[in-house]
Amino acid sequence: MEYNSKRIQRNIRERAILVIIGVIINVVMFFIVEKLELPIFMDTIGSVGVAALGGIFPGVLTAFATNIICNFIKNGMLYFAFENVLVAMYTVWFLRKYDFQKPVDALRFALVSGTFSGILGTMVGLGVFESPLSFSMNVFIETLSRSLHTSFAVSYLIINILFNILDKALTVFVVSFLLRYIPEGKKRSIIAGIWRQRPLTNEELVEIKEWEKDLKKSSRTRMTLVIVSIAFILCTVMGWIGGSIYYENEKNDRTENAKNAVVFAASVIDPGKVNDYIKRGRSVDGYNETEELLYKIRKNAIGVEYLYALKIDERGVIFIFDLESDDGAKTYEPGEFSLIEDAFYPYLPDLLEGKEIEPIENNSLGKWLLTVYYPVKDEEGNCACYVGADVSLDYMAIYMQKFLLKVMTILAGFFLVILVFAIWMSDIYNAFPISSLAKCVDSFSHSGYDQKALDNNVRALRRLDIYTGDEVEKLYTSICDMTLNQAEQMRSLRRLNESTAKMQQGLIMTMANMVENRDSDTGAHIQKTAAYVKIIVEGLEKKGYYAEKITPKFKSDVVRSAPLHDVGKINISDSVLNKPGKLTPEEFEIMKTHTIHGKKIIEDAISTVSGESYLKEARNMAAYHHERWDGKGYPEGLHGEVIPLSARIMAVADVFDALTSPRVYKPAFPLDKALEILNEGAGTQFDPKCIEVFFEAMPEVKTVLRKYNKTE
Repeated sequence: MEYNSKRIQRNIRERAILVIIGVIINVVMFFIVEKLELPIFMDTIGSVGVAALGGIFPGVLTAFATNIICNFIKNGMLYFAFENVLVAMYTVWFLRKYDFQKPVDALRFALVSGTFSGILGTMVGLGVFESPLSFSMNVFIETLSRSLHTSFAVSYLIINILFNILDKALTVFVVSFLLRYIPEGKKRSIIAGIWRQRPLTNEELVEIKEWEKDLKKSSRTRMTLVIVSIAFILCTVMGWIGGSIYYENEKNDRTENAKNAVVFAASVIDPGKVNDYIKRGRSVDGYNETEELLYKIRKNAIGVEYLYALKIDERGVIFIFDLESDDGAKTYEPGEFSLIEDAFYPYLPDLLEGKEIEPIENNSLGKWLLTVYYPVKDEEGNCACYVGADVSLDYMAIYMQKFLLKVMTILAGFFLVILVFAIWMSDIYNAFPISSLAKCVDSFSHSGYDQKALDNNVRALRRLDIYTGDEVEKLYTSICDMTLNQAEQMRSLRRLNESTAKMQQGLIMTMANMVENRDSDTGAHIQKTAAYVKIIVEGLEKKGYYAEKITPKFKSDVVRSAPLHDVGKINISDSVLNKPGKLTPEEFEIMKTHTIHGKKIIEDAISTVSGESYLKEARNMAAYHHERWDGKGYPEGLHGEVIPLSARIMAVADVFDALTSPRVYKPAFPLDKALEILNEGAGTQFDPKCIEVFFEAMPEVKTVLRKYNKTE
């Protein structure tokens, strides 16, 4: 555990150094390009290189940190952070399928990432700045616009895409050049440091993905959805709160400016001349000078769009001053009358009494306005008129939209960094280790009794080398120990089983030898018939005959049980069993009963053992190895495939050995003669498929003959 902790710390240091180097490369290249006033940025070389070497999060962090620093060199670069972050993310995805060292792949990367960056950059440039940040690029855009008679936005998009493709082509060229000279050992070390286990190959990742298809929803998918949701909500709430606070502050500032403006304006209007201004207008001495002062006051009051003075009565309002505005709205002349707008009726009593009122939001002049009124009072404290100032909230809303666009553009990069970091951490510490571990455990659980498969799965588990330093590593260590112990227990059981099987086989051979020793005429009969049975059953399997029947267990059972096919002869008297001459019909009937006796003996043995038993095939061979394909055999006269397959196999082996072995009543037949008799019996006495594979395996058959017979 301590070793793994040091390994994790070393990997973190390597990642940090890699990110720092990448940021330095980006910033230096951007600074050089900026000083040369080139229409490209060259600020993604380090990001792409770090992403190619160190994985997605180091690449994304490099991109975001680069734009933060470059923003001090050129104001506005922070708004393009999310674009460079996406390029780093695309780099990681691209290198899973392609290779920068191949020119075609490098060109594909430049075209796709350049086009993508050009589109996003144009959207940010038009939305936030309404023009490109680069002066040289602006020259190209205006030239193209004049030449092709296209709009500024279209020309901006075309030029931006072309220069971004060039930028990414140069980037991938430099990155591929640098990667070529980094030692392979160092590359492997950096790549391995991304993981908290043995690095998984692309093939292994695909296998895990295929394995996860059976799951309704993988833990990685669920965790990703949770992280995306949290990050999105977090950034949205931050943006909304920031925008709301900014809007309220801006609104309060403009309201305060309007209040100061009306107070100042009230101080320059002579209350004693108000009635004269209404009656005689601009001809009154001092009117024009006062109006000029009001224009200056409005000019210096940021956010105030309309400034005017009016007298209010029950019928409506009479304008005294109404300054012209930039938007061309109607201007009232001195003494001109207008009805009171609906929004002001609730405040009319206070206005008639000359009181100050709170700012009023209204839709006057088809605009969303915030109106501030302040009374102009004479020396006796009577209200002569009101000065009004209107702040355009429509303008603030437009400004707010642009502000929110800026905020969301910056937060988009921040959102992607948080998202990638969370998913990356989840992947290397949870998703990939758990998925790899679960897949290996699943494979182990399906290994069954195959010792080789069990051992391979134990080795595969240990090769995962998970070192997350938390509960996952603890779980991994426990599972490794558990599977190793289980594999060793299975090995011990197998050895015990093999020992038991050898003991059983020894007992079978002992029983078979007891029978054979009573029959003076059957030297090595059980060994030879067992060998022939093995040859035939393997031949049938090779040819694909009776594939549904011939399983590994069937083969094993038939070969192991073959020596018991004549066990019933133990109940045949010596006078019949060892008679030197030909048996009489009565004696032959007695001899035929050895199949029935053999069946009963083995069935009695089977009844003492629970579960599946290889003796079931021994019973079939003992009972039916004298049945014939045409149904003329004994003891039951079975025919064709009704006869158990093991008995049909034994029939060929038994007859062939009888033909090629000497008896007291006959010499051994020559091999050719024995084969001729077998061939004649194909389809009548024997299963033709068994005869076919027996003949095809003649070299093996001859080997058995030479081993046990002195002559053919």
